[in-house]
Amino acid sequence: MTAQLPATTNEMVEGHGFGTAPVFLASISTILGAILFLRFGYAVGHVGLLGTLLIILLGHLVTIPTALAIAEAATNRRVEGGGEYFIISRSFGTTIGSAIGIALYLSQAVSVAFYMIAFGEAVRPIGEWAATATGIPFDPRVVSLPGTVVLTTVVLKRGADLGVRALWVVAAILGLSLVLFALGGDATGDPVVRDSLFDRLEDPDPFIVVFAIVFPAFTGMTAGVGLSGDLANPRKSIPLGVLTATLVGMVVYVLLAFKLASAASPTLLGSEPLVMSNIALWGPIIPIGLACATISSAIGSILVAPRTLQALGGDQIAPVARLNRFFARGEGDTNEPRNATIVTAALAIVTVAVGNVDVVARIISMFFMVTYGSLCLISTLEHFAARPSFRPSFRSKWYVSLVGALMSLFMMFQMDPVYALLSIGIMVGIYYGVRATRGGDDLAAIFKGVMTQATRYSQIKLQETSDWHKREEWRPSVIMVSDTTFTRTAPLTFFTWLCHRYGFGTYLHFIPGRLSPETYRESRKYLTRLIEMTHSTKSAVYVDTMISPSIRSALAQALQLPGVSGMENNMILFEFTEEDSAERLEAVVDGCFMARSTRISNLILRHGAHFFGDHSRIDIWLTWHDYWNANLMILLAYILLGHSTWDKAEIRILAAFPREEVDEQRAKLMEMITAGRLPISQKNLRIIPTHDQVDFERLVENRSKDADLVIMGFTEARLREKGTDLLRRHPALREVLFVEAAQEVEIV
Repeated sequence: MTAQLPATTNEMVEGHGFGTAPVFLASISTILGAILFLRFGYAVGHVGLLGTLLIILLGHLVTIPTALAIAEAATNRRVEGGGEYFIISRSFGTTIGSAIGIALYLSQAVSVAFYMIAFGEAVRPIGEWAATATGIPFDPRVVSLPGTVVLTTVVLKRGADLGVRALWVVAAILGLSLVLFALGGDATGDPVVRDSLFDRLEDPDPFIVVFAIVFPAFTGMTAGVGLSGDLANPRKSIPLGVLTATLVGMVVYVLLAFKLASAASPTLLGSEPLVMSNIALWGPIIPIGLACATISSAIGSILVAPRTLQALGGDQIAPVARLNRFFARGEGDTNEPRNATIVTAALAIVTVAVGNVDVVARIISMFFMVTYGSLCLISTLEHFAARPSFRPSFRSKWYVSLVGALMSLFMMFQMDPVYALLSIGIMVGIYYGVRATRGGDDLAAIFKGVMTQATRYSQIKLQETSDWHKREEWRPSVIMVSDTTFTRTAPLTFFTWLCHRYGFGTYLHFIPGRLSPETYRESRKYLTRLIEMTHSTKSAVYVDTMISPSIRSALAQALQLPGVSGMENNMILFEFTEEDSAERLEAVVDGCFMARSTRISNLILRHGAHFFGDHSRIDIWLTWHDYWNANLMILLAYILLGHSTWDKAEIRILAAFPREEVDEQRAKLMEMITAGRLPISQKNLRIIPTHDQVDFERLVENRSKDADLVIMGFTEARLREKGTDLLRRHPALREVLFVEAAQEVEIV
């Protein structure tokens, strides 16, 4: 028997297997909705033709980038059920995607109620006629509530297939109403002066108010995206359907604005909601078209919202597992979201019954804006991240997406700052609630690709444009290799102080041995511990591990590494304690000579049980032997003061010079401190006259035995002459930092 191969991805069809037409119909019927019939004449009357065209332009600065971003995301990966939620969650992560997805679902679900309430308003002329005949006052809910129940019952019974067929009918009637409107003449009894196309009412509403009322008319282009799980080829149908609907909608609104401005006066436009009936070739087609527009929009929402909720349940968003299973369950071969539709219908019916949904409507509009802004932001970030997995067959431009994201945020606060902040606050609350139940922090991962790309670009540009010999550009870029990471805390702590604000640091934990699968696995464990350690102490240090046969070979490799900041490493830090063996000190001395050959400055930290005391005093000792190191020593002390641990410390400079040079050297030092704007007062500058008979070791210990850190210089020649004895001198001192500058560092 021959084994049968499974179907390929291209052959697999989920849901109903719709084509592009349902995406277009759901989107265009929502774009050309109730606002087109009821409020667009109001816009032309209050802001004039020019202002209306500006509203269309500004609105599409949000909707077109969003449509392009959707098309881009849909062609990058296989889009499954959930529409916009699926795209956002698979790009931002499920935690952030859930926060946006929940808000998006509520927007879609309550939109069903909005459209059904508008449907009740559309039949108001018939209702008022009936009220006159029966004496019973007309309430739009008499139509809206039964209409909502009938609509949801039909969708529950017959599924998306019937809903899509209904879209064809209502879209056809909607198109007919627009054609008859376009063929109409001037509004009845309202002569229009043809040269006043830019006129408006004498006391119009503010532009931003009109924009806030009209803008939702342009935001229906994503309605068809929610059918993603029922499309045969989402990568083709979503871009084509959404972009076509967006462009067709924009053209219709532009033509509509010209027709209204040319066929009716601003007074009539601003006062008559159904002014289009006065213009159309057959007036009754406009209320019929309005009814069809609201019904088609409601159908689009009742088809899309349950699929968003079903996808949320499939991602285990709810804190109760049973609830997730209930939301995610589908019926039949088409995976029809029956349970999610019931929940959506209940929410819509309750909203219709309440009737007054003005407050909710304002928040829901904000949620839609956040969704659009998020989609545009995804596209922008993906362009900057340049991930190899981001290979859409349709590409937008990063600046177009950025305009969409910024415009979404700007328009939110222009329309209603209070509700903009409220909606963002609600979404932040949802995010933290989901994160508390699911764990993980997507916020930390959003910009990872962007940061990687930015770091790559920055390092290349720094290397290309920087002149490392320019003294004014000097800043510490320190490297350290140590095998005592987890047994000694002082060296790594001191290293992080040096790199806190002004410098950069690369810390390498040395693992002796040869590179093998076993040692590599061990190094990854150490790296995890290192990252956790530096994260807990909020250290701005890049950490890694290095496997090498000896500390000497590890140093040789480390000294040739490029700095992670994009600049060359210019200092290396060694460390030892008084209890260390002679062999360990010999390795430190050998490392200094090796570093010197690469023109990297040497720092050697001698530390003990004092652990830098109360971090209140740093003594710098200068002598005529190593005055070359003075600038670097003073700058290092100043850099330490940039850390909060040392910010209350004082720096004392103690300079031992021959008696005949005291005045000259004092003037030099004061000029350097003043010109370099260093926080060292004159009283903390001590010039000590000396001569050959002075016991320099005793002098240093008497003056600095209580200092929390003593910084002393040395030279390569003296290190070769004295060896490890040079590092063991002044045993009465506490922590000592020995400094040798490989290059002159100027204080500017």
